Amino acid sequence: MDISQLVVTGIANGCVYGLVALGFVLIYKATEMVNFAQGDIMMLGAFIAFTLSSQLEMPYYIVVPGTILIMAVFGMALERGVLRPMIGEPPFAVLMLTIGLGFVLRAIAGTIWGHQPNQLITPYSGGVIDIAGIRLDYEKLVIMGGTGVLCALMFLFFKFTRIGVAMQAASQNQLAAYYVGIPVNRVVSITWGISAAVAAAAALMVAPLWWIEPGLGLVGIKAFVAAIVGGFGSLPGALIGGIAIGLVEQLVGYTIPGFGETGAYVFLLLMLFIRPEGILATMQRKKV
Repeated sequence: MDISQLVVTGIANGCVYGLVALGFVLIYKATEMVNFAQGDIMMLGAFIAFTLSSQLEMPYYIVVPGTILIMAVFGMALERGVLRPMIGEPPFAVLMLTIGLGFVLRAIAGTIWGHQPNQLITPYSGGVIDIAGIRLDYEKLVIMGGTGVLCALMFLFFKFTRIGVAMQAASQNQLAAYYVGIPVNRVVSITWGISAAVAAAAALMVAPLWWIEPGLGLVGIKAFVAAIVGGFGSLPGALIGGIAIGLVEQLVGYTIPGFGETGAYVFLLLMLFIRPEGILATMQRKKV
């Protein structure tokens, strides 16, 4: 595999890490809570897409919005039924709850769908295009293009919609947002829904390329690393951190076979020593 293929694969994988990391950051900005079940929510989205496509034989143009909608509702229900009752509890208790939730989701997925690997077949599966001598799989192009489109939509949403502006206000100061009439509980619930929808979009893009099985949720570990590298609290930083981790993983794995994942975590340690605030230091002072 030449260097150009490594770079393309690294960017494609990094986009997936970055999208899952976006979910971490969205929830953290809204609630100051770290959701360690974010990767498992993505895994569940992949199984939902597989069920709609392969088992219920729905057309792909219905599978995509259907999966995103189902997971958005699931995210809102999860916040309302599991996380909201934990308001006022110590942060460590909430953290452990999300870790336990990840174990539960993996167990449920294994019980329902089994542990054998599956793959989502799409209209573009197996397609290849050659650009300037670089062989590009359609699946990787969809991941990179889809990530760009999704990030653009999120930018427009937060910039120009009332609920997007309300979410930004609530993330800065929930009490002040409440006093000016923003329904904070509803905003937090919508944030969880959007976070789960983003995870579902990541699942739809990666499912044709990676095996769908309960362990897929462990990608959340690398996504958390990406969020830290990019600057925890920064949405653009999450994506940049994800791409950085994806590239480091591929290049180190090519240079030192078998040490790709180790290289990603070593990169994290180096970042913590050199620039602990992350690539984009946006742990901003809260505005009132």
